[in-house]
Amino acid sequence: MSRRLDQPSDAEDAYRLCFVCTGNICRSPMAAMILRGMAAGSALSERLVVTSAGTGPWHEGEPMDPRAAGALGALGYADLGHIARQVRAGELGRYDLLVALDRRHLQTLRSLASHDLDGHLALLRSYDPRSGGDLDVPDPYYGDAAEFERCATLIEAGCRGLMATLTSVVPTPAAGPRASKEGDR
Repeated sequence: MSRRLDQPSDAEDAYRLCFVCTGNICRSPMAAMILRGMAAGSALSERLVVTSAGTGPWHEGEPMDPRAAGALGALGYADLGHIARQVRAGELGRYDLLVALDRRHLQTLRSLASHDLDGHLALLRSYDPRSGGDLDVPDPYYGDAAEFERCATLIEAGCRGLMATLTSVVPTPAAGPRASKEGDR
């Protein structure tokens, strides 16, 4: 039986990724479920730990918005029992990559950090070559089911590009240790 990708990995070199949106009931949990679905069954799944969080406490302890779960289902992904939580400043250093769903979230993460997060922060849509420079995933919370479906489609496209990047960055059992970069000594 394979490990759930939201649970800690026993591997010391696990790659930890956290998606971040506002309340952690729409965009970031959709992104986490989509990326987990894409990684499941691949060699990457043994090294990848995927979570999500919100920048604020508004929905802590709540499940995913039913409209978000419906949009995921329409794309063939499942809500695996998500419970909303807020990202805390003290946990930022635990992640190899923090993926913000819009520029406000990116700015909030930078303001929470007690150290430089450059190289550990990204906008999800920056991984989608078709984004055309529109790097924010719009918040569907006040919209209808169609807004959630559009949002899920944008997230899926970003996750597809992110998955391609992770495949080349995250070591898998067959790949061995990470290749050193010039200057790493």
